[in-house]
Amino acid sequence: MFEHGKIQNLEDYFTKLEQRRERGVYFYRINGFQEEILRFLEKYYEAARKTGVVIEGKIPNPEEKHLSYYDEIMGREFRMDTGFMEQSLKKWLPRMNDYQRGQVAGSIYDTLADMRRSGKNDHMLKNAYIKFMCWLYYRFERIVNRLGENEVPKILYEGTVSSYELKLLSILSKAGSDIVLLQYDGDRPYRALDPSDALSFELESAGMGAFPEGFCIRKLQKELERKWNRERLWGGGPGVTGCTNAWMEGSGFADLLKSGPERGEDQRFFYNGFLRISGVEDKVTYLNELYQFQLAVRNQERSLVVLEHEIPVPSSEEIRMVPRKNYSDAEQMFADLSREIQYTADRELEKLMRKAFIDILSEEEEAPGMNLNRLVNHAVYLICWLRRYTPGLFESRKLQKISCLIYLGGVKNGKEAMFLKLLSRLPVDVLILKPDRDEVCSLADPKLYEINFGLSLKVEHVPKEEQDIRMGTAAYHAERELDEVMYQDSGLYRNQQYDRALSVSLQTMYEEIALLWDQEVKYRPNFAVTGSVVSIPVIFAKISGVKDGQINRYWSDIHALVTADTFVIRRAPHIDPSGHNPMKAHVTEFFKNRKLQKEKIKNHACYPYGFLREEMQDHILEKLQLLIDRRIIKGTFENGTEYTIIAVVLNLEKEIVRLLQRFDFTKKNPKLIYIHTTEQMISMEDSILTAFLNLAGFDVAFFVPTGYQCIEKYFNREIMEEHQIGEYVYDLQAPSFGAHPSNHTRRSWREIIFKRGN
Repeated sequence: MFEHGKIQNLEDYFTKLEQRRERGVYFYRINGFQEEILRFLEKYYEAARKTGVVIEGKIPNPEEKHLSYYDEIMGREFRMDTGFMEQSLKKWLPRMNDYQRGQVAGSIYDTLADMRRSGKNDHMLKNAYIKFMCWLYYRFERIVNRLGENEVPKILYEGTVSSYELKLLSILSKAGSDIVLLQYDGDRPYRALDPSDALSFELESAGMGAFPEGFCIRKLQKELERKWNRERLWGGGPGVTGCTNAWMEGSGFADLLKSGPERGEDQRFFYNGFLRISGVEDKVTYLNELYQFQLAVRNQERSLVVLEHEIPVPSSEEIRMVPRKNYSDAEQMFADLSREIQYTADRELEKLMRKAFIDILSEEEEAPGMNLNRLVNHAVYLICWLRRYTPGLFESRKLQKISCLIYLGGVKNGKEAMFLKLLSRLPVDVLILKPDRDEVCSLADPKLYEINFGLSLKVEHVPKEEQDIRMGTAAYHAERELDEVMYQDSGLYRNQQYDRALSVSLQTMYEEIALLWDQEVKYRPNFAVTGSVVSIPVIFAKISGVKDGQINRYWSDIHALVTADTFVIRRAPHIDPSGHNPMKAHVTEFFKNRKLQKEKIKNHACYPYGFLREEMQDHILEKLQLLIDRRIIKGTFENGTEYTIIAVVLNLEKEIVRLLQRFDFTKKNPKLIYIHTTEQMISMEDSILTAFLNLAGFDVAFFVPTGYQCIEKYFNREIMEEHQIGEYVYDLQAPSFGAHPSNHTRRSWREIIFKRGN
């Protein structure tokens, strides 16, 4: 009979009998869970299903009809004799050969002899013998004729084993079967039956924990069935599989430049890398090393694709080319959309793509909050990106010719992470470069190889040509590091340090306006820098009336607010609705599905802000979108007012554009003073202008000595603060402060004061 061997690892269960160290069988109890055990159980369950027996719960006791049939065939004779038992087995289980009968008979005899020694009488032994014979016939007939073969049959038992069940399992184990007991309630009940581990061994492995809630063979079976169904979708298992990172030595660029034979020569695998390098080892040489790496990849005649800071989202045309249906579940969706992945140049690569596609989406399906609609959207993105980048990545059409994809920067979102993980399961070296250590990267994967360096370097572009390489000297980088120390969370800011800002309108007393007006925004209440975004506290106020009726003092107070960065409007309306605006003819091209077409605007022949620094162009368009989204102006998304808003903001006067160009978000902000002294109505275009400038970071002050309603007429809600400072005064004429060329000829302040009375 067979001895119980001890395994060194769980894979020993799947070695053939002749290759086992002791030519023995394995009988182990599993009382805990870990990922390695799950993978083992999946494989062991499949083996037991094909060439063994799976027992869920209990082995049912023989029914009356089973016992009647046994009596009819075998009678009730019983002798404690191996010869008798062998003859009985030959009649009862005729498919067994002589060797197998001898093994089983001997094992049954030993078990019954142990029972006799423990005090069981012959009647009890006979009942046990008949129970064993019925169980062998009705539950284990398919494996008894495999006992002793090189391919060892497998038994998987789930639950708390009983005394007689354990005795039968021990009989089959000694006769040549591998057994696994899966015990969810721990080992205590088993220890009551076999306190000395005479019949089996407990599996001990570091890191084992409790079984997951609801884990069972039935659930495992369903997961495996789902896995098998999905395997059919990519046309059976690919002929090769990936060996990812196992061959790497941790030398970064040098690893990925290894040739195929240097990585490995087993034709069952392709050897690829999945690597993220955070930080840089040497700031002075980094860009040149990156450029030389690309040259070396191309010299090896390998395909190379470079992505910088993002994977551009699929266009509406790309998405339209992926047909979808109404799916009832993920399986149906996988079956349909996986057929959209086609690569006729290499069917083996097509299988790998489909397998990776389904594997990645299957992982994503388990994410918290995931639903079928979102999963379909993710699937469409993956297909669009595969179609876009497959031609560039697989030009050679050879599986063993590993292509390379470089992604510069932190991966922005889950969809990008999914796509890069998908590529890492193909014959592609996926290299993520994050030289700026502070950048956030949303990609996490157990297969990802990480290399970290202590230095940080901001890199906007991967150098593609020699002229792209701008090498900083050691002194240059030292200065940049000093900048980081001085200007990081210190209250000090470099010129134009930040390129994104949002406005926060302050609520103030009237007297505070003069105090805050010419102050740098960083000294104002509620100024903040969060990440790369500056919160700018701004004034947006309407001042009604004249304090104490003192007109000279009134003009003097306004004049004190006219700084070098102030734009003054003296009469209403400032923008004539019927005036010429060259942007009106194009606004319908610039706005689709409630979104500004920013790139189309920037590339248009009539775009007026192309000379501005890029950050300010983005700032203007961002605040224009925000003005529309917030529906600040009446009629937005109701009567086409959004197109008027776009026309006004894209036709700002030169002086305002210049104020925006030199606006530094941490220093003094530009201003607008609007003086409205008459009954003439302000135009909606004026309201659009002032609301936009408020969002863009301007201080805006309306001086209305009459107290009349003006700017607020076109606002959907109260967005500016009103200060009532004195009595209303009519028929005033605003002096010229010389802030706008369309104003009257500028007179001196002295002339204004002394030529006009109260």
